[in-house]
Amino acid sequence: MSTTTPLWRRGDWAAYFGLFSNNLTNLLTMIALLVGVVGLPTSMVIGRIAPAFGLAVMLAAIAYVVFARQLSKKTGRNDITALPSGPSAPSIFTVTFLVLLPIYTTTQDAELALKVGLVWCFIEGLILFVGAFFGDLLRRAIPRTVLLSCLAGLGLLLLAMNPMLQAFSTPIVAFVVLALIFINWFGKQPMFRKIPTGLLLLVVGTALAWVFGFQSPDAIREGLAAAGFSPPTLHVTNFVSGISVAGPYLASAIPLALANYVFDLENIEGAHAAGDPYPTKRVMLANGSASMVGALFGNPFPVTVYVGHTAYKEMGAGIGYTLFSGITMFVVGVFGLGSFLLGVIPMAAIAPILIYIGIVTANQVVRETPKLEVPVIFVALFPWIGNWALTLVGNTLKSAGTNAGTVGTEALTKAGVEYSGLYALGNGAPLASLLWGCIAIFAIRNRPLRGAAFAVVAAVLSFFGVIHQNAPVLGGERPTEFLTAYLLVAALFVVKHFLNVRKGTMTTYDDGVPSDAVVAHATTPAPVLVPTVDGEAEAAADVPAETPSKD
Repeated sequence: MSTTTPLWRRGDWAAYFGLFSNNLTNLLTMIALLVGVVGLPTSMVIGRIAPAFGLAVMLAAIAYVVFARQLSKKTGRNDITALPSGPSAPSIFTVTFLVLLPIYTTTQDAELALKVGLVWCFIEGLILFVGAFFGDLLRRAIPRTVLLSCLAGLGLLLLAMNPMLQAFSTPIVAFVVLALIFINWFGKQPMFRKIPTGLLLLVVGTALAWVFGFQSPDAIREGLAAAGFSPPTLHVTNFVSGISVAGPYLASAIPLALANYVFDLENIEGAHAAGDPYPTKRVMLANGSASMVGALFGNPFPVTVYVGHTAYKEMGAGIGYTLFSGITMFVVGVFGLGSFLLGVIPMAAIAPILIYIGIVTANQVVRETPKLEVPVIFVALFPWIGNWALTLVGNTLKSAGTNAGTVGTEALTKAGVEYSGLYALGNGAPLASLLWGCIAIFAIRNRPLRGAAFAVVAAVLSFFGVIHQNAPVLGGERPTEFLTAYLLVAALFVVKHFLNVRKGTMTTYDDGVPSDAVVAHATTPAPVLVPTVDGEAEAAADVPAETPSKD
């Protein structure tokens, strides 16, 4: 049997349509925001930014294919699934609203706005590039349960939630496609076995949309009219001239770079858990390099390891899906075909595939998490839920021609929207999710000094507005309040540590079992904690006796 992963597998069809449709949606969202909201010239967006956007995604995809081939040879396996390549979805909104929009609104200079955006993206890529040398260290420091829980929040709330709303907006198309997914991908007895399921879903969804009148030939004509050949070109001069004026806007690059860094860690850890142990440093170096090259060619949006590796692996994908998705994205960008494709294939047919990817991503953490650590999953979900709800509230108010500042927190609270808490919970969700997951898991594992360390990190980040604020700050009433709160949590953990020392009861729980039972993890069940009279939990009788251990 060959030990090299083949270029194309049957499962690559479904994965290709899933990843490409996701990336295409991001591309069209980007175009709509830059043209419709910011007001940049269509010729600039379609002719310069979109081709470079596709180039960056393709470069990362090629790197991932190389890594997959190398991993296949190293392990002697032919079932390796390549990492999915795509843009950093949050950066599309961050760059648009924190960089491009304010500059263009103030100056009406589209070239200046793009210059600063390119510098911003290059800095993002540079931070990822430098941070690559610490990626493995952080992956080892942050428990797998936490990384996978954060990834579950990303998959459900950032990737799958809006497609689910779109599905319920167009049920005639989406419900049948969803049911086919349940039968063919979740079930054991698929229908129409000879047809790749991904292709089947798009054919059925597209046919239903056209039959019931949800698609119009006008959209195809408009899409073709917008098409044209625009190869990416180097913009080194624009980049260099943008450095001198980019300073005031680079503050937001640091927290988002940290968030992208966490995305990469989470997705790489997800691949490890699924059986594909990719080298963290090399993957991050590839992402940073692709982002920097993209910026030099005119793309202000960084690329990342996209969510969904586990789902694509369960589809039976190999390496072809990510390679050809990257190539297709490049072709779509160069020829301006995005609008045309969505004129043919409805979003309602694509949305259920994104829902499936989100579900499988979340299901991975359920499978991998020991019983004792299951609460961590839900703790880590809350910031993502807050982020999604905050975005929803903000968009709702904006559509009504107002915003939360104009309406006022008090009025929103009276209407049942706890906006002050929602604002704090939702801002900085990627990092807040990870930090709260670590605080929770080290409390459960009885590792109080590690819990204290992460609480101190959260205190510092909150004081500078990296979490709980929508932009970096230096202190202030609310940041100071969060600083104090997190330091109190850290103090509590320190007290817990000294109580452990005093009592001589320092059993720690790694991966859901006591530290003195780690060797027997495969056969020893997770400890059952029985409440005692004084309210503290003790291990049940069938759990090995406690042994002292330093935190």
